[in-house]
Amino acid sequence: MLNCSLSRWRWRLSPVWWPPWHRPCGQRDLTPWWPSVADLAAVVELRGVRKAYNAGTPIETEVLHGIDLTLQKGETAFTALENVMMPMLGAEEFPNEAMRQRAALLIDNVGLTAWANNLAGNMSGGQQQRVAVARALAMNPSLLLADEPTGNLDTKSADEVFALLRRFNQEHGTTVLFVTHNPLLAERCDKTIQVIDGQLTG
Repeated sequence: MLNCSLSRWRWRLSPVWWPPWHRPCGQRDLTPWWPSVADLAAVVELRGVRKAYNAGTPIETEVLHGIDLTLQKGETAFTALENVMMPMLGAEEFPNEAMRQRAALLIDNVGLTAWANNLAGNMSGGQQQRVAVARALAMNPSLLLADEPTGNLDTKSADEVFALLRRFNQEHGTTVLFVTHNPLLAERCDKTIQVIDGQLTG
């Protein structure tokens, strides 16, 4: 399979091929380990759908074919908690348990603890947007860019999302730069920059 190893300290994305008996992406130590019966069974089951390209070269890759992984319309694959954990996958400072704890804390901070194990399709638009905010803050960014974070929300939900962004800005020092067509929200920002006919003003 083609996996990706994100080296945060180098700011680059590099492809890494690993056979089934090596540890998965996210761990720089690729020390071989002995596969369990379950691992071997999975390899046997996948043998008929694996296809290799560029065999024997540095860019050798394997893909799966003949499997329909398409989600049905409206179907989602991950829970709110799992969505928030995504950015932390493979980060050295977030081993599995710490990653789950951090995600749970962020889910709690946006008021969605009761919905942590819900799939996105079972949540309202406002709740989904709050999950997106929590996920964006998972790695403690110094700058958060948000393109129309309240664009598809009703007035109440939009206000809640804006309040979340403001709270994280004040409590964690996170700079928030977001695009909005809502003049009422724009007036509540510390600084407003307008784009008129392609020109920046303000």
